[in-house]
Parts: sequence; C-alpha cells; structure tokens
Amino acid sequence: MSINNNKFDALHSEDSDDGDLQCDEKKDCPLQPIVVPKDEHPLQYTYCLWFSRRTPGKHAANQSFDQNLKMVGRFATAEQFWSYYCHLVRPCELTGHSDFHLFKDGIKPMWEDDANRCGGKWIVRLRKGLASRCWENLILAMLGEQFMVGDEICGAVISIRFAEDIISVWNRIASDHSTTTRIRDTLKRVLNLPMNTILEYKNHTDSLKYFNILVMQYLY
Repeated sequence: MSINNNKFDALHSEDSDDGDLQCDEKKDCPLQPIVVPKDEHPLQYTYCLWFSRRTPGKHAANQSFDQNLKMVGRFATAEQFWSYYCHLVRPCELTGHSDFHLFKDGIKPMWEDDANRCGGKWIVRLRKGLASRCWENLILAMLGEQFMVGDEICGAVISIRFAEDIISVWNRIASDHSTTTRIRDTLKRVLNLPMNTILEYKNHTDSLKYFNILVMQYLY
C-alpha cells in the first residue's frame, strides 16, 4: 500500500486515481476485496474511512451530505490502518464544518443506510482541544473490539465545529437498551470521561424526521 508523504493528500480529491474513489458511490458499485498479507495482523472487520466538509458560503445549502462525503480509504489489518492514520490530519488541526467517519466496510455513514436505519448513536460533546486524543482512543477501542457487543457497532464520527467538537458512536438497533447501555459505559471508559459527563442518545429515525422538517421549512 503506497501513501503519499503529504498527510493532507490522504484526503483524496475528486480527481483521485484511486479505484475505490472512481466508483460512483450513489450506485451500488462493489469495491474490490482487500488483500491481507500473511505477515500482518487482520482486524475482525474491514473498515472504511470517510471525510466530509461542508462548503462555506451561500451555496452550502444546495449541497447534499452525500455530495460532500469522500472516501479516504479502506483497510483490513492493523498495519493498513496505521499506514493511513499516520498521514491524516488530526481532528484538532481541522477547520470549519469537518468530519471524519470510520465505519465498517459496506456501511455508509448516513441515517438512510440499511445497517443504520433502525439504529441510533451516542453523542459526546467535547470542549475544544480534546478531539484528537478522544478520537484516537475511540477508534483504537473500536478496532480492538473493546465494546464487546458483537456486530452492533456500525461506526464512529468526529465532528469539528466552531464552538465545540462532537464524537458519536453509531449502532444498529436503537431499541436494544442493554446493548446501547453497554456501548455508553464502554465509551465513557475508553474516553476517560468524568462521572458527571452527559451523554445523549439519538434515534436515527427521529433525527431524519427532524432534518426533513428543517428542509421543508427552508424550502417553503
């Protein structure tokens, strides 16, 4: 796997020659299986790393989330993960309305995806300056299967905003309260959160309804 030494180039542009990125992601275009070398350490799942940034200015409202979502790369071993991660911009270095999304391969970081449709997410709001450390702790715990909830975890997101940063962990079944509770407790532990930290759980169905209401208000 070859990676450009410029860490900013890990966020591929639209004219990338990467075969994965040439696929129109709005179509169900299958991606090639990832080769796992014999001398590397395979992860339990293959993962896909995405990046999104909302374009500033008056045209931002006309752009869908899907248009702003770009694939950085896919990996199936610990070594492949580090080959991407060590060249990425750290969350605390990002500006504007930016997000990293780390999801299991085949699951897009969107409410409408079949794997996410019946699920939800735990949300932790962070004061500025903590995003990079918390994000690293979270994704290492996720790749290392520390949540111990089987196939329930879909992915995780770090969202960089002006006043605060937000970490979220997405799972498949929002109504499975024992599983969501375990995810919450593990999230508190891996992020080393104070006991009084408030975590919020959002059902994707409710989020989608609220988003649609906002869109209708904007249009009419």
